[in-house]
Parts: sequence; structure tokens; C-alpha cells
Amino acid sequence: MIEIRHLRYFVAVAEELSFRRAAERVHIDQTPLSRTIRDLEDRLSVRLFVRAPRKLHLTPAGLKLLQEAREILIRLERAKRAVRMTNALYQAPFRIGVADGIAQPKLSQYLKRWQITSPHVHLELVELQARELVAALKSEDVDVGFSFGVPLDESIVQVPVWRHRLMAMLPDGHELSIQPVVSLPELLAFPLISCNEERLPGLSSQMHAIVHKYTKRPTVAGEAHTLSGYVNRIAVGAGVGLSDAGHAQAMQRSDILVRFLAEEEYITTFALHKFQRREGVENMQSFLTHINDMS
Repeated sequence: MIEIRHLRYFVAVAEELSFRRAAERVHIDQTPLSRTIRDLEDRLSVRLFVRAPRKLHLTPAGLKLLQEAREILIRLERAKRAVRMTNALYQAPFRIGVADGIAQPKLSQYLKRWQITSPHVHLELVELQARELVAALKSEDVDVGFSFGVPLDESIVQVPVWRHRLMAMLPDGHELSIQPVVSLPELLAFPLISCNEERLPGLSSQMHAIVHKYTKRPTVAGEAHTLSGYVNRIAVGAGVGLSDAGHAQAMQRSDILVRFLAEEEYITTFALHKFQRREGVENMQSFLTHINDMS
């Protein structure tokens, strides 16, 4: 009976026309490779190669087998993918919780690339508030979460995965909009839209820490519970704001102007997971490794 290894080794030798290069390609020594090819010829009762000094040629039978072997190996790979995809449909999905309204392009890029590397794992996104995300991670209703940060909790691990530079956000027609670069003290001279600490604790904490480096008493014009509410307040001229470059790239609204800040300040995005999970540890670790490799 012809085995798959016979066909794989044969295709390597037929394409390389060299036992040495083929052996390197399939990661075995030349002797067992040559023995496998002779065994294949014996089983088929045909010569597949003409072995001349320093030259190797396919016989007509060898050419035909190369064509057939390639098709068989392609069909085998397709069958393996189909089986894995079918199996994934009947497995528990890998659930990712996204809090704080995060819509940074980097998040979607990471998720898309992970789906390519792990097509057998069905991915499911769940939108949550930051505090809901903590509860879902603890109960293992979600496997991994993304947030700007949550209050410290010994059962939740928060890993910084990427950061974006802080940008100024101005309503269209604002007097600072004529400047390509705005300083934070200039920006904070105007009423500022802030984030609700209860609904957006991580973003509120990061923004608060940055703002208070440049002014002790900022004028707060309003408080937003969501990122969309934050943006809409700025668009109608209720105040100026701050945004990470990732969300500034994602929004691109004509009624809001984004300007670089003279100062280099950053907003950090975190991946969160439960400390000592009971289930789904392998997928979680694989996903976190994927993120770290790309950061």
C-alpha cells in the first residue's frame, strides 16, 4: 500500500531533482529518503527516475505520478481544513470581551490575523462595560478582554499590549484648529470634556493622570459615559477633548479636527484575563502569545 509519506517524499525529489535538496526540504537524511523512493518504485513496479551521474530525470511514469500526487496532497489538505472547520462549529467559541467602546484599527488587525493562524477556533466578540468585563472574566463567560484598564483586582491580570499617542480633538472652526500642533497647556485653557469614572474607569484614570500633569484645576465642560458621547459633545462645540491616535484614525469625522500635541503622552490598551482559569487555558495562552508577538 502506498502511504502519504511516499507521495510527499516523491514530490519533493521530483520538484528538486536532487536527493540532497529534497532531504533538506522534508527534514530527513538522504539515505532513508532514497530508500523510500525505491520502495515506492517497487510497490508501483515502475521506474520513476532516471538516475544519471550528477543528474536526475523523471520518467514518463514519474511525470504522471507527480501530477497525480500533487492533486492528492492538495485534496488531503482541503479535507483536513474542512474537518477542522466543521469541528470548530461544534466547539465552544473563544469569546473576547471588548470594553470602553474600543474601536482601534489595531484591535481588528490582531483579531483578523489570529483567525488566519487559528482558523479552527471560532471567534466571538462580546461588547461590555468595563466593570461587566471584570465579572464576565471571573465567571469565565469570556476568555480574554480588551480595555483601557479596570480597577485593580487580584483575580484579573491586566497586560499592556499596545499604546497610542494622545491627540487633541477640536470642534470644527475652533481657534486652535489653525495650528498643526497644539500644546496641552493651550488646549487645557479651554473647557474640557471628561470621561465618566464609573463607566470608563481606565480611560478616565489615564486621562486624569495626564491632564493633572499640566494643570491642577481643569475646567470640565461635561462628562461622557461612552466614547460616542464624548465625540458628539466635542462635535457640537461643548468643549475640547483628547483621544488616542488609534481612535482618531478610526473616526475621521469632518466635524471634528484632530491635531498632534507638542507633548508626547500615550494612552495604553490592556488585554485582560482571569488568573488561574479552569477551562480554555490553551486558547487563551495561544491568543496572548499571538498578541505579544505582534506588539
